[in-house]
Amino acid sequence: MAQIRLEGLRKSYGELEVVHGIDLTIGDGEFLVLVGPSGCGKSTLLRMIAGLEEITSGTLRIGDNAVNELPPANRNIAMVFQDYALYPHMNVGDNMAFGLKMRHAPVAEISQRVAKAAEVLKITPFLDRLPGQLSGGQRQRVAMGRAIVREPEAFLFDEPLSNLDAALRVEMRLEMAKLHRRMRATTVYVTHDQVEAMTLADRIVVMHGGRVEQVGRPLDLYHRPQTLFVARFIGSPTMNTFSIRVDQERGVLGAQLQDKTIEIPIPTVQPVQAGAPITLGIRPEDLNLCNTSEAWLTGEIVVVERLGGQTYAYLDIGADRLVTIELPRTSEVAPGTVLSVNGRDDSLHVFAESGNRLN
Repeated sequence: MAQIRLEGLRKSYGELEVVHGIDLTIGDGEFLVLVGPSGCGKSTLLRMIAGLEEITSGTLRIGDNAVNELPPANRNIAMVFQDYALYPHMNVGDNMAFGLKMRHAPVAEISQRVAKAAEVLKITPFLDRLPGQLSGGQRQRVAMGRAIVREPEAFLFDEPLSNLDAALRVEMRLEMAKLHRRMRATTVYVTHDQVEAMTLADRIVVMHGGRVEQVGRPLDLYHRPQTLFVARFIGSPTMNTFSIRVDQERGVLGAQLQDKTIEIPIPTVQPVQAGAPITLGIRPEDLNLCNTSEAWLTGEIVVVERLGGQTYAYLDIGADRLVTIELPRTSEVAPGTVLSVNGRDDSLHVFAESGNRLN
């Protein structure tokens, strides 16, 4: 396997720049996940690594070699697409062996590699079947097997589970996690599903508008997002956020929420001017039920989501604002119930008008 380095990578279509000078190192054996909303550039970046999109400027290195000018077939990487891209007239074994046959690998070696990959992916009984005779999950395993038999330096996955139903996605996530632990292959994985990202990644790259917002381990991004965009994007349900103005007195930020003022220590490294607009954020699980006299917020429940392991309530706090709170899973609350909530100062996230984290 190999390290992959992106040095000032840019992509433009005419005058429209869609990837803006990305610098990133993907470690040997690392599972790196690219996430972000549609149009953020994550799939374009993956295709640049694969050689399917021309690099406008910057340098892409796989191992010690710059590969900007190398065609995809010579980069020794394997890509798995969301639509499987299997040959419908070939059986499973021939689909998996096709790339090796094109490279004129010995017949005995091809048979050995296909058999080994099929055993790992639990598709040995299907080697003589056509793709049309398989389920979506089985076809995805075949597409992964075709990549594995090549023994590439890196694997690239472009939303490979998006066409599967919810239960099958969970099963395939577990299989991919086990496969990566076994192979320790350098992997770059694109998804819009943050659950996939949090489950699979060693590190996550959050992209927005063709730029990298933040890179870090999954829980680091969740507990300490460095920008407001990351705070809102990572986490389901999303973080509650409130636009407030700074009332700077006695070294505190006075955050006015309904009729309650929350005092927050002012970050010393980034002074905040009195009257400056800032955004206050708090996760649903960090809000606690309390007496009205101690409340930061009070509202009427409009919707209750019971997800088995978690229960979420959505409070109408006025001014067309809903606040999400996590409740005990055995809670019997119903729409129409009025609840009061508060939290701890150390569970608050504070962001400047620019979107950068302040605390």
